[in-house]
Amino acid sequence: MTSSSTPLPPFASDNYAPAHPDVLAAVAAANEGYAVAYGDDPWTARLAERVRELFGPTAVAFPVLNGTGANVISLMSVTPRYAGVVASDLAHINTDENGAPERVGGLKLLTRPTTDARLTVDDVTSWAREIGDVHRAQPAVLSLTQSTELGTVYPVQDLKELAAAAHELGMAVHMDGSRLANAAAALGVSLRALTADVGVDVLSLGAAKNGGMIGEAVVVLDAEGAGTGGAAAARAVPFLRKATMQLASKARFVSAQLLALFGEPDTPVGTTPDAAPAADAPLWLRNAAHANAMAARLRAGVEALDGVTVTRPTEANAVFATLPRAAAERLRARARFYDWAGGETRDRVEVRWMCSWDTTTDTVDRFVAAVAEELARG
Repeated sequence: MTSSSTPLPPFASDNYAPAHPDVLAAVAAANEGYAVAYGDDPWTARLAERVRELFGPTAVAFPVLNGTGANVISLMSVTPRYAGVVASDLAHINTDENGAPERVGGLKLLTRPTTDARLTVDDVTSWAREIGDVHRAQPAVLSLTQSTELGTVYPVQDLKELAAAAHELGMAVHMDGSRLANAAAALGVSLRALTADVGVDVLSLGAAKNGGMIGEAVVVLDAEGAGTGGAAAARAVPFLRKATMQLASKARFVSAQLLALFGEPDTPVGTTPDAAPAADAPLWLRNAAHANAMAARLRAGVEALDGVTVTRPTEANAVFATLPRAAAERLRARARFYDWAGGETRDRVEVRWMCSWDTTTDTVDRFVAAVAEELARG
């Protein structure tokens, strides 16, 4: 049994984890000599080439500083000022970005309640009656989170149907991909299969929650297209990036991190349909698959404990469960994590436990033992 004095790593969020050593090494390597500022450097040029390999020949990447910036710039690039963004009520842009889409982007969020954080085609088509009504913010873009805030994953076919419904109404499609890597690893498909191939127009490509340090990217997936989310969006992003203070002067360090995670040009793209990723798979895939596997191990461990009820599907790297509030408070003193919602009764609480690229089997097993110990204390 784990001693109550034994410290445990946090299970609060995957962005608590350190940067992966390969990412740090890439930053150090990029620190040799001089390079032109603001993205006119060899690292950013190689990143542009790699993004075309990952997402298709018309994809263009714009490195930014963080995920909130990536989301706001992406949405602004495909949304006029009089319009709105259709999203889940649980979407990160609605709950955890301090109103940045509204304050910075001037966009109204048009939310729909969801039980598992996944929108449906009906959630999209229900906005049709608002189109053309001058009294209503016009639904201009559908924003999907993959994987979702509840750790669920949109299947490929669902994404195709959602994008088709949005496009039929003249809406662009944005994907908040802060945990896109975890979704791709869980589904055993490529990054392109979840984005360009299903009709996503603009992507916030996450890195920090999968071993990165600082930096994400806005990816316009059809920068040569004439439709919403095409060439016009690609032209707008550079100016929006500067205006929203997301253009790094030393962009090479952001690009170097993304190259470390997603791979240099001409290296494997990465899929893992039936087994663990190969040793030469890109770092994004190895990190995400490991985090997902640790979440599955954690779920299996706590499910066996009397007093814990797992409440939501574990499809990526998150485990949601209820347990007695008193036990949760004692456990939190040993390993930080967040309460999510009320439990079945007033004396119980729903919590979220997140696994990351550096969560180990030993850490998971020690945490499960700590949960058992706190439950036994009554």
